[in-house]
Amino acid sequence: MRSRIVTAAALTAATALAVTGCGSGSSGSSAKSIKVVYWQNLDSTNKLQATFLASMVKEFTKANPGTKVTLVPVTASENDYYTKIQLMMRSPATAPDLVYEDTALINSDIAGGYLKPLDAYTAKWSDWSQYADAAKSAVTGSSDGKVYAVPDNTDTRGIWYNKELFAKAGISVPWQPKTWDDVLSAAKKIKAKLPGVTPLNLYTGQAGGEASSMQGFEMLLYGTPAGDKSLYDASQKKWVVGSQGFKDALNFVHSVYSEGLGPAKEQALGANFGTTVGTELIPAGKLAMDIDGSWMPNNWSDSAAKPWSDWQKVMGTAAMPTQNGQAPGSTSMSGGWAWSIPAKAKNADLAWKFLSGTLQTKTNSAKWNTVNATIAVRKDVAADASYLTSVPTNKFFTELVTNTHYRPGLPAYNQVSTAIQKAMESVTTGQASVDKAASTFDNDVKAAVGDDKTAEGSS
Repeated sequence: MRSRIVTAAALTAATALAVTGCGSGSSGSSAKSIKVVYWQNLDSTNKLQATFLASMVKEFTKANPGTKVTLVPVTASENDYYTKIQLMMRSPATAPDLVYEDTALINSDIAGGYLKPLDAYTAKWSDWSQYADAAKSAVTGSSDGKVYAVPDNTDTRGIWYNKELFAKAGISVPWQPKTWDDVLSAAKKIKAKLPGVTPLNLYTGQAGGEASSMQGFEMLLYGTPAGDKSLYDASQKKWVVGSQGFKDALNFVHSVYSEGLGPAKEQALGANFGTTVGTELIPAGKLAMDIDGSWMPNNWSDSAAKPWSDWQKVMGTAAMPTQNGQAPGSTSMSGGWAWSIPAKAKNADLAWKFLSGTLQTKTNSAKWNTVNATIAVRKDVAADASYLTSVPTNKFFTELVTNTHYRPGLPAYNQVSTAIQKAMESVTTGQASVDKAASTFDNDVKAAVGDDKTAEGSS
């Protein structure tokens, strides 16, 4: 996520896209027509969501003769997708009827006046009681307590490791590090024993967006002794600056990239590096460890562009340890995506009917969580044995929910996340020391939220 400064070129491109996909023509004004916008990342070979949504449209229109659902994929980097959907939602002429959102964006979009409260709908929807409280809170406005989206999935993060490469490097498996030093020690052994293999992938930099903030940094930061108070102190309602934990996490980033334990810097700082990791480096045995998410099997399934049937035999999973092995011993981060109805949608009622009656039924939620290798947000799906066994790693990543953390659901998070990415990038490239990068982060946060909304962290 980056700041909301939009260039004229970006505005023109997004408006053109919106006009072609979400124009104000006759079909857009029809009481029986809706337009649904979702993200298609730059890896155009990944059609999992496009295929799933097409099947949902077919199911819905068959059950509701005369209706029309137009799917509008927005092909862009994650950061650019956020900008484009906000541009679309600003005007009735371009606003879709249903939009797919990262839950971290919900509160900033509420503040922008882009989203419609859904309480009148959820109050009459019996399935709403099946959604986990944590999932509900992720789509609830922090300022007014209203519901603005229906959660689609969540996720957790851990360490994927190549068991064959570990064996070659003399590291016994199954492997479960107890501290950050254990992770770095394994990376150093791999570097010494396996030339040509990248020991550890840690996402970093501004181009990586939330992959850098969450997988790359917050997996570290929330594992420091301050834990949930390492980024935002809810008890004080203040953002944390000047903490030793922040510096320690940055120092880990510095170790990875200054000691040659991570990918080449120019590669790591690329916008689409996540695709390279999942579809090329891991299957080719060129990456030993990857701090990444529960969704990784999407890259290797039979429906992927390059299926990799051996992944279940080759890949192992480990929980991310806390910094010094302190309780609870491991940590994870959870995010997730949700469906919102824009405030300026032309046909909110039909959008809700499609969302509640087709997209988010128990059967279809289970189907989506299975094909997309994501963690269920419905309690009835999460308890379903077929879901838990559909992907071999589902059980492991579902269990990580016990010690997981969520990003602060506040509008300012977007700017704080950008500041994290900047600090990481400056340390990765060597343009700034850890102390300098941390100081710049502190100043960026204070400028974004105001001095009175910050508190000094533990030293």
